[in-house]
Amino acid sequence: MDFKDFNNGDIVSILFRLAAEEELTAEERAKLDAWLNASAYNRLVLEEAQSPALLRERLRSLENTDGQALFEKTFPEMAAPVVRRMPLYRRWWAAASVLLLLFAGGYFLLKPGHSSTPDIAVAPPPVDIMPGKKGAVLTLADGREVVLDSLGNGIIANQNGTQAVLDNGKLAYNDAGESSGEIQYNKTTTPRGRQFRLQLPDGTLVWLNAESSIRYPTAFEGSDRKVEITGEAYFEVAKNVQKPFLVSINNQTEVEVLGTHFNVNAYPNENSRNTTLFEGAVRVYGKNGPAVLKPGQQAQVTATGDLAVVNGTDLDKAIAWKNGVFNFRGSTLEEVMRQLARWYDIEIIYEGKVPSRRFNGEIGMDLSLAQVLKGLSVMQVNFRIEEGKRLVVMP
Repeated sequence: MDFKDFNNGDIVSILFRLAAEEELTAEERAKLDAWLNASAYNRLVLEEAQSPALLRERLRSLENTDGQALFEKTFPEMAAPVVRRMPLYRRWWAAASVLLLLFAGGYFLLKPGHSSTPDIAVAPPPVDIMPGKKGAVLTLADGREVVLDSLGNGIIANQNGTQAVLDNGKLAYNDAGESSGEIQYNKTTTPRGRQFRLQLPDGTLVWLNAESSIRYPTAFEGSDRKVEITGEAYFEVAKNVQKPFLVSINNQTEVEVLGTHFNVNAYPNENSRNTTLFEGAVRVYGKNGPAVLKPGQQAQVTATGDLAVVNGTDLDKAIAWKNGVFNFRGSTLEEVMRQLARWYDIEIIYEGKVPSRRFNGEIGMDLSLAQVLKGLSVMQVNFRIEEGKRLVVMP
């Protein structure tokens, strides 16, 4: 539902009365609620229309326009009542509010009685980008790729005695009978703007953040359980003392799991490959030797292979993505932008020098990009969203 679902005498009239701070009837309130509930975009438009800064911007762009004449020409059925009830300055301010809503909605204001020829062409809608969602691509042993986003529950593939099954957004593996003994591998990949959860053949649970992957056998037949990851993943490892669980990170760092819950952040554009332990114990290898982590510690391995252990790690921050939250506590602007780039699948451009800022707080990952940027703007950093999914950071 949108502006086009109502005629000028309906939703536009309601919006005008709302902007003029007039009391709505029960029927008008019901229609307004239906329009707002139909679309997050509609709610954003109304919210922005109530911003004095945006109204001033619209008014400046129309400063050479006869606002009274424009309003009466566009909404003749509402002109007379407005004159009787409101002083001129307030009438023009309310008219500007309605015009802003229509401009933001990207529609034409039409002359009464005309259905095709626009009288006034309005600006295109403001660019916004919706958040990411659950989804991944499964690469089977024979090379076939299966997009998991749109599939329903059920068996995806039978591979050498193992069934790959999708169950309510989670990929799992079931023993389906005898195998030939040949080890076959699957790979689950999350593009930008996607996260996914899977259960490995041994029962280990894995959460994949955006722009990540995990490669694993369809059955753990050997003396260990080894997987390979890129990007970021959180593990809850099924215990099996006879078969140690090993994680190869970007083919550069190896983690031997001695306990259960840990997070690995190994994006290539971050400063280090970080393993954060929540429960149990893990052994992380660097070129200067291994280190066994205790809960609350983080192992940081640099690009050159140097290993350092950090105590008192912010565990909430390390696991925030899994819980659907951006945690920006202590983060630089560039660190924040890298997270947004992965989740909203956007390109980041800096105009001039990168502002020196450190952020704090949390923002939900279910918000649109414009809403997130609105929250970050309190740090006096300016942004604009351009066509082609480009975020420009301005001084």
